[in-house]
Amino acid sequence: MNNIRSTLATVWRIAMPYFRSEDKRAGLILLASVIVIELALVGTSVLVNQWRNRFYNALQEKDWHGFVREIIVFCALGAVTVGFSVYQLYLNQWLQIRWRNWMTTKYLGEWLHGANHYRMQLQGDAADNPDQRVSDDISMFVDRTLNLGVGLLSAVVTLFSFVFILWGLSQEAPLEIGGLNIPGYLVWGALIYAGFGTLLTQWIGSPLVKLDFRQQRFEADFRFSLVRVRENAEQIALLQGERAEREGLSKRFSRVVGNWYEIMSRTKRLTAFTSSYDQAAVVFPIILAAPAFFANKILLGALLQTAEAFGSVQGALSFFVSAYRSLAEWRAVVARLDGFEAAIGKAEALATDSSSIRAVASTGPDEIDLRQLLVRLPNGTPQVAADSFTLRGGERTLVLGPSGAGKSTLFRAIAGVWPFGSGTISVPANARLMMLPQRPYFPVGSLQAAIAYPAAADAYSPDQIRETLVAIGLPQFAARLEEEAHWNRMLSLGEQQRLGLARALLMQPHYLFLDEATASLDEASEAALYRLLEEKLPATTIVSIGHRSTLLAFHQRHVELTRDGDRFALQERSETSSPV
Repeated sequence: MNNIRSTLATVWRIAMPYFRSEDKRAGLILLASVIVIELALVGTSVLVNQWRNRFYNALQEKDWHGFVREIIVFCALGAVTVGFSVYQLYLNQWLQIRWRNWMTTKYLGEWLHGANHYRMQLQGDAADNPDQRVSDDISMFVDRTLNLGVGLLSAVVTLFSFVFILWGLSQEAPLEIGGLNIPGYLVWGALIYAGFGTLLTQWIGSPLVKLDFRQQRFEADFRFSLVRVRENAEQIALLQGERAEREGLSKRFSRVVGNWYEIMSRTKRLTAFTSSYDQAAVVFPIILAAPAFFANKILLGALLQTAEAFGSVQGALSFFVSAYRSLAEWRAVVARLDGFEAAIGKAEALATDSSSIRAVASTGPDEIDLRQLLVRLPNGTPQVAADSFTLRGGERTLVLGPSGAGKSTLFRAIAGVWPFGSGTISVPANARLMMLPQRPYFPVGSLQAAIAYPAAADAYSPDQIRETLVAIGLPQFAARLEEEAHWNRMLSLGEQQRLGLARALLMQPHYLFLDEATASLDEASEAALYRLLEEKLPATTIVSIGHRSTLLAFHQRHVELTRDGDRFALQERSETSSPV
């Protein structure tokens, strides 16, 4: 019971913001329309039930005029039912896509806000496979929540509507046992039958909730691994790693298969019971009402009306029996979205935690100040310390240090995406910072859009981009701006690094951080590009990470990370130090 209350509270928290959003008017109108049509369909079911009594009585009594009249009534009821059903489905789907669109926009905004997605990964990515949460889970949540909610409402209204009919039929054909008249015995029979079925279904099917949750996670893990193989096809081929990849993929898929076998076994038991339960429900009400029929207390129409009314009451009471599998999937999806929201909230809290690294906007000199900065690893281990360090405007600084000292992590902290640690990083207000890693990222699309990223594809004119391509040594790409491709897969790492520098030349940031951004180029090409940066970006503060001694000549200032106990300290490099 506590689990049910918790699930419903979570659903309320996830679902209700949509009906308070800017789209709430359309959403509430569509929801109300779906509910009204569902109630109208229950009403037509009641009319059809009453029609069944009259129709079969007319047949039994060979009443031709009554038979023709009821055929006309049936056609009218059928037309109304079909019309309601069509428009309910249409409006239901319309509400689903609007609701899903709003939730997708909301979750994408929260996930991709201020490097939140990166902080979630740093925390171990408790919300595994965010792509599945945003694509599959939102779709399933909206579909299951709406259909199960409307189905439950229909079941409740159907129950109350047909209970009165069933009670009246019980009075027309009373049941006496040992001289004792049992009022409403058909209603009590339906209650006992449905209660028995619900309890057994819960007992047999409860493990499906956990199994469905695991199945979705295993499927997503397997799909993610397939994508990784596709994205790294070149490295796998060069290392001849196909066998290792097959073994890894087979291992992950074996989890999918193993869990699926458990679902099959549990579903087999559940289906065996529910199918038997549904079959018995066909004859159970006939058996209850048969004594009255054979005693000539009721006609054939009343007997069949009793069977249908009993079926409606029993079906309404057995809502959880018939919808159990959908409910199990729904609860698993709710749990996954709840976990995703919790992970988003935890990452946002980490960014604003007073004990984390604080990034502040300064209005003073054109410089970045690191005050009492201690950068830690996610597990709390100290890595880099900078008690009082300033990156002065317009200066070119080279950061040296051994591999693993935390140079890249320091850059991430300055960029504001690494929260683990303490201290303050002061950055001039409205300053444009640009980080170029060793392997740049290019979205799939046109070359022009890939170079302009993260700005819009038309942020720079084609002539600007062509001139920049020529300047960085890639004139052969100047005629391919409209070509669409997966550029990270098509280009060599050296070409990717050149395009990364093209971005910097176009964006003209105030601060440019180069994290071994030219490491894949030969020394002559690297030197030419650094001279190009000096020429084209004279006012830009450039901070580089590198290991080549040739980089020293292109930077006015040299700093290094040196071992200081359990961490590395950032300090000015002495002239007698050897290149790292």
